[in-house]
Amino acid sequence: MPVSFCKTERQDRLYKMIGELADRFHERAADYDETGEFPVLNTDDLKAAGYTALTVPKEYGGKEGLTLYEFVLLQERLAQGDGATALSIGWHLGIIMEIFEKKRWKEDKLAFIAKEVMNGALFNRAATEPQTGSPTRGGKPQTTATKVGNKWHVTGRKTFTTMAPVLDYIGVIASIEGTDLTGEFLVSRKKGGVKIEETWNTISMRGTGSHDLVLENVILEDDELVEIATPEMKGKASGWLLHIPACYLGIAMAARNVAVKFANEYSPNSVRGPIKMIPNVQRMVGEMEAELLQARHVLFSIADKWDHTTSRDDLGPELGLAKYFATNNAISVVDKAMRIVGAQSLQKKNPLQRYYRDVRAGLHNPPMDDMTITKLAQAAFDDYER
Repeated sequence: MPVSFCKTERQDRLYKMIGELADRFHERAADYDETGEFPVLNTDDLKAAGYTALTVPKEYGGKEGLTLYEFVLLQERLAQGDGATALSIGWHLGIIMEIFEKKRWKEDKLAFIAKEVMNGALFNRAATEPQTGSPTRGGKPQTTATKVGNKWHVTGRKTFTTMAPVLDYIGVIASIEGTDLTGEFLVSRKKGGVKIEETWNTISMRGTGSHDLVLENVILEDDELVEIATPEMKGKASGWLLHIPACYLGIAMAARNVAVKFANEYSPNSVRGPIKMIPNVQRMVGEMEAELLQARHVLFSIADKWDHTTSRDDLGPELGLAKYFATNNAISVVDKAMRIVGAQSLQKKNPLQRYYRDVRAGLHNPPMDDMTITKLAQAAFDDYER
């Protein structure tokens, strides 16, 4: 079994709970991948288990109030069952964690979203657009919000709206007409003018339902503008994004398990005993273990550091590093697992070909590798100048 990072009885309890769900989701993963349908059964099970409300703080009615370390721990285990489900619910859980951590929303809105999430509502933020690319690169949203009397009129198109088929609320990022400001608007899925166009048809993470969100003159109340971006917010560290590397490490761990099982059991008549006795197979398994341990120790140590430091804004480069190691090491681990299993890994019934496709998506989740490396270089130069 892989090295355990559970440190408390509570973590053991939650890890066991999500492990049982992950194993159930694993049985459905191939079918959802084949059809490209959103895994509604999985989200229903997560709701029933209370998982979708775990990042609501206790002071707002939450039962657990996960730390970042615990969030990452559970997401990694969930991804071993189904990466698409883990990545999807990770956005919901992570953004809820951020909302209550930073408390930029007014108190009544915080209480409202907490109550809704405790009752099973799902939330994600819609920021990416065709013209702007990744919002982490600073593009100005083409989606616009215009004040008409005491109402907001919001129009635009968003891409990569993960969990679109089941979202109840969406944090829409829009440019405020007549100003240089950008705001986040709390939009109910039931609002008139809110539509989902089913555009998601990729070879990776097929079950995330990351369709286009179309807003056609959606009319919102004045207080549904929940946050305005300010210059000092730019570049702020976001620990909750560690759910992304946790997901891809979980997928890589699943691939590692398939390869190790195969090496233990497969015994062609060209060799004596199972192929685990072959030095080259042992070398690749050892390299997989080294890459997983490296990435996991970096991930969990940074998550733990986030939970226990008062200088979180200094952790930006390290947060990026966790994702950099996790994504690239995950790709390498899956590749080695497929080399061990051989041509059988390319069969559609073999989960390794799905893991191979899914881990590639990590390269396109924030932060991007080039931005991470640039920040690390800047930190080195800054340290030298001091």
